[in-house]
Amino acid sequence: MELQTLWFILWGLLWAVYFSLDGFDFGAGMLNILLGRDETDRRAIVGAIGPVWNGNEVWLITAGGATFAAFPGTYAAMFSYLYLPLLLILFGLIFRGVGLEFRGKIDFPGGNGIADAAIFLGSFLPALLFGVAFGNIFQGLPVDASGYHGSLMTLLNPYGLLSGLLFVLFFLMHGALYLAMKTEGDLRLRTIKTAGMLWAGLLFTITVFLVLTHFRTALSLNYRTAPAFLVMPAASVTALLSVRFFLSGARYTGAFIASFFSLLSLILTGIVGLYPNLIPSSIDPKYSLTIFNTSSGSYTLTIMTIVALALIPVVIAYQAWVYRIFRGTVREDPSGGY
Repeated sequence: MELQTLWFILWGLLWAVYFSLDGFDFGAGMLNILLGRDETDRRAIVGAIGPVWNGNEVWLITAGGATFAAFPGTYAAMFSYLYLPLLLILFGLIFRGVGLEFRGKIDFPGGNGIADAAIFLGSFLPALLFGVAFGNIFQGLPVDASGYHGSLMTLLNPYGLLSGLLFVLFFLMHGALYLAMKTEGDLRLRTIKTAGMLWAGLLFTITVFLVLTHFRTALSLNYRTAPAFLVMPAASVTALLSVRFFLSGARYTGAFIASFFSLLSLILTGIVGLYPNLIPSSIDPKYSLTIFNTSSGSYTLTIMTIVALALIPVVIAYQAWVYRIFRGTVREDPSGGY
C-alpha cells in the first residue's frame, strides 16, 4: 500500500473518531440550555461532560496535525479557502472551553448564564460549520488554476446547509443519549424523550442527505467501482436503527454505542467516496487537491507512520482510562457541585 493511501485512511479515521467523540459533548453543550430547566440540571449536564470534553478535543488536534504533516498542500489550501468558517469554529471552541472551565467560578450575578450562553454558542457554531465545511468538500469547491472562487455565502448553499443540519441533529441526539447514561431523575427522562424525537428527525434528514449526496456529488463513483464499500453507509443506517431498538428497551449505553458507530460510519462513508481527493474541484477535476499532489515526501510519511503507531495507542489507552474512572452517573455532592 502506498504511504499516501495509508495516511488517507488514517486521516479519515482521525476525523471520524473526533466527530464521534466530541460530537456528544457538542450535543450536550447545546442541550445544556435546551434541557436544563434550573441550575441543578445545568450543573449536572456540565458535570457529565466536564471530565472528558478536553480529552475528546485531542483528536481534533491529532486530525489537524495529520492533515498538516501528511498533506501540507491541502492544509494550506483549506485554511485559505475556508478561512472564515474555520476561524468561526476556532472562536466557538474557545467560547465553549472558557464557558465550561469558568462556569461556577464566576461570582457576579448572571455569570453562570453568560457561561451557559458561551457553552451553547461554542457547541452549536462548530457543529453547524463543521457540517457545512465537510458538505462543501464532498460536493467540491470552485477551485481552478488561479485559486478559490467563492465566499462564506458560497458555502451556505442548500447541500452545505443540509450537511450542517445533519451534523447538528446527529450531535444533539448523540449528546442526549450520553446524558441518558450519565444523569438521573427527571433530567434523564427528558433526555430520553428528546433523544427519541431527535432520532425520528435524524432518520429523515440522513435519508435526504444520502439521496442528495448521490446526485449532487461524485462520492458514489468509488462505491460503483468497489461495491464492497457500501458496507459503510449500510452500517451507519443499521446502527442508527439500532439506536431506536436500544432506546425502546431502556438500554441507554447500547443506544449511545450504536449512535457512536452510526456517526463514525457516516463520516467514513464520505471519506471513502472522496478518495483519492481531499478537496475536489467543482470546476474541473484536474484542479482537485488529492493525496498525491499535496502530500509530504516519502521520508516524512515514513517517520510519521512510526510516530503514529507509537503514540495513538497511548492516546486511546489514556482516554479509555479516563472514561473508566468517570463511569457511572453524575451525583451532587454536599458542597453543591458534581
